[in-house]
Amino acid sequence: MRSRTLYDKIIDRHKIQALDDRAGPGSQLLLYVDRTVLNEYTSPQAFTGLRDAGRGVWRAEAALGVVDHVNSTAPDRGASVGDADAQRQIAYFAENGRDFGIEMFDVLDPRQGIEHVVLPELGWVLPGLVIAAGDSHTATYGAFGTVGFGIGTSDIEHLLATQTVTYTRLKTMRVRVVGDLPLGVTAKDLVMALIRKIGADGAAGHALEFVGEAIGALDVEGRMTICNMSVECGARVALMAPDDKVFDYIAGRSRAPSTEMLERAKPVWRALASDPDAVFDREVDLCAGEIAPMVTWGTSPDQSGAIDDAVPDPACLPADRRGDAARALDYMGLEPGTRYEDIAIDRAFIGSCTNARLDDLRAAARILRGRSVAPGVRAMVSPGSSSVRRAAEAEGLDRAFIEAGFEWRQSGCSMCLAMNDDVLAPGERCASSTNRNFEGRQGSGGRTHLMSPAMVAAAAVTGRLADVRALATREM
Repeated sequence: MRSRTLYDKIIDRHKIQALDDRAGPGSQLLLYVDRTVLNEYTSPQAFTGLRDAGRGVWRAEAALGVVDHVNSTAPDRGASVGDADAQRQIAYFAENGRDFGIEMFDVLDPRQGIEHVVLPELGWVLPGLVIAAGDSHTATYGAFGTVGFGIGTSDIEHLLATQTVTYTRLKTMRVRVVGDLPLGVTAKDLVMALIRKIGADGAAGHALEFVGEAIGALDVEGRMTICNMSVECGARVALMAPDDKVFDYIAGRSRAPSTEMLERAKPVWRALASDPDAVFDREVDLCAGEIAPMVTWGTSPDQSGAIDDAVPDPACLPADRRGDAARALDYMGLEPGTRYEDIAIDRAFIGSCTNARLDDLRAAARILRGRSVAPGVRAMVSPGSSSVRRAAEAEGLDRAFIEAGFEWRQSGCSMCLAMNDDVLAPGERCASSTNRNFEGRQGSGGRTHLMSPAMVAAAAVTGRLADVRALATREM
């Protein structure tokens, strides 16, 4: 039998039938999907389509609904769930759950949170599954050895009705990260370094597989960050072979398999790896020791640099990037040659499905203890889920944020995207732990600099983009 990559092994196990005569990347197939997660923003049209066609949901128990995009994250959640439009979306979402028999976590449910934080913490993401959902960052689940990918509204309707999707097989790319990450450098910096290296479309049409010492050393939450942001270099799927860290993470969670079933599954899960002689369509190498804390300067995640560097001159960039860079600098209000550490900020935000898990909050709190948010900076933190928020409060992390001057918000997508009341005003500049810095992503005219949660904390207390390594020697 031919050698195969991890991606191909999982896809082959879920293939129902070929839909054309081709083989390999680009071929069309009907793919079985094990589970899906729904949100109130991308699912309404799918449910309306089911109603109009008189169809039901094929396997309601394989779907879970979570309110996360449009809800308010105001600290007093009971008094505020969002504006009138948000309330209508949330109400229709609840109606769809009742009518189609799908379990929904509404705004006040103690398990509510950002969908890609909630599913793993429930123990519902398991190695070898295929999970498709109406959000591109479904790739997050690759940290568990799971093929996760985003789909459109019509695909959501098809998935709910049939438990299948029409799927195009991807090319494969192996990203080998050699060596160890230096002090103060995180999973977020690693994936930002990859995106800068290969470009915002460098992995288009590919499923990435991450390997190497630096990947194995990361905890599961760091691995989720990398898989989550892999879509920002064009990948649709990101994968890491599951190991004992993954198995330990799953064990004991509320919807994880029983201890007996986990033990029976482990030998199968350990076999979920690319064959030693598997051939990838492309290979990329990164040296972990050469990565520094990263920040973005432009309006695309690949427009970034090491914090101790300066804003580039578009004239010095490759010809095909000069125009985009010039437009980005105009939007961001930056001049070439400006050192990143000289860029003042107005806002600081820690949150999103990329970086709002418990370890992210711990990392930021270590920087904040004994320090205060700089005058003129408004700082916010929105935990990735209500469960993360409670766990953080049990550790006293909320006090570290509040005493430093951060707003301790409720859970939701919040300021990651301008779909709720957490938005930037035109011209405001934000240090953000989110995944996208597109024009208007956090609010019309808002200017976003992506970085790790610890780097956001450093920027908040200095009032400008800052090198976390200068503040963190004693804490890290």
